[in-house]
Amino acid sequence: MKRGGRIDRARIIAEAAARISQELDAAAIMVSGDLSFEGIETGGIPVYYISMRPKSIIDHLVATGKEGKSPAKELSDQLNREASGNVDHLQHAAAIEYVLEGPKSGTIVGVVETRGSSSIIVHSLDENPLIKAMKECEERVRPEVMNAVLKIAFDIALTGREGKKIGAAFIVGDSEEVLKRSHQIILNPYEGHEEACRNVLDRKNWESIKEFAQLDGVFVIDETGIVHAAGRYLDVDGKNIEIEKGLGGRHVSAAAISRDTVAIAVTVSESGGVLRVYKDAKETICMESLQPATRYI
Repeated sequence: MKRGGRIDRARIIAEAAARISQELDAAAIMVSGDLSFEGIETGGIPVYYISMRPKSIIDHLVATGKEGKSPAKELSDQLNREASGNVDHLQHAAAIEYVLEGPKSGTIVGVVETRGSSSIIVHSLDENPLIKAMKECEERVRPEVMNAVLKIAFDIALTGREGKKIGAAFIVGDSEEVLKRSHQIILNPYEGHEEACRNVLDRKNWESIKEFAQLDGVFVIDETGIVHAAGRYLDVDGKNIEIEKGLGGRHVSAAAISRDTVAIAVTVSESGGVLRVYKDAKETICMESLQPATRYI
């Protein structure tokens, strides 16, 4: 296939991805980059366009080509890094779509396009480490509750509040023990309200939750999705808690409360909008904020 005397490389790649997805009976095709599936038969398999990765091979070579390495060795090393990065990027995007009502199981065919390379990746959602970690959390907290909290956290990570980046922490499950190990640092805005107004499963309550996320302290949410408190300070000992360097007290206390109780802790970093999940004092999920995919078919 040629266009203007030149092989239409992008269309060949898209047709190959469509053919592979149909042969594998894939749940979806996920595309990162400038690649169109318009006019290509996918057999009804939906196509999701996900945020592009920031650097291509060419970008990297321009940035690092003066370090004394041979061009061939540098390209070989970067190809390996690029392939690994593409898989990580697809896993990350697939996990976000899992939360946002995208495919829940089966196979994803990913196409990652940069200026320097193209990759077609076959990825099993059942083996996605981030999705596996979410399912482990769902053994302690109702899946729909965990899903709702993660959606709220994603929104905070992506958009902040009124154009301003904010941090937040949600402690989900084992609420009685969490309340025993914490105290209010401000008046509890949820005190005395009916459960219907405190339920994270009702989308009508999400805006107020995001508004209260600007307050200091954490949210305490039980395993059924009822918010018991906001603006709560965790009275926990952060000794021997190992978290990524540079993270502050919010993450230390969130990890510690997940050690001292069977609660799941979900945090959003104010700087960078990174979402993390702690279980048994361990960081089980770490995802950078990423625009939700745009579904094409």
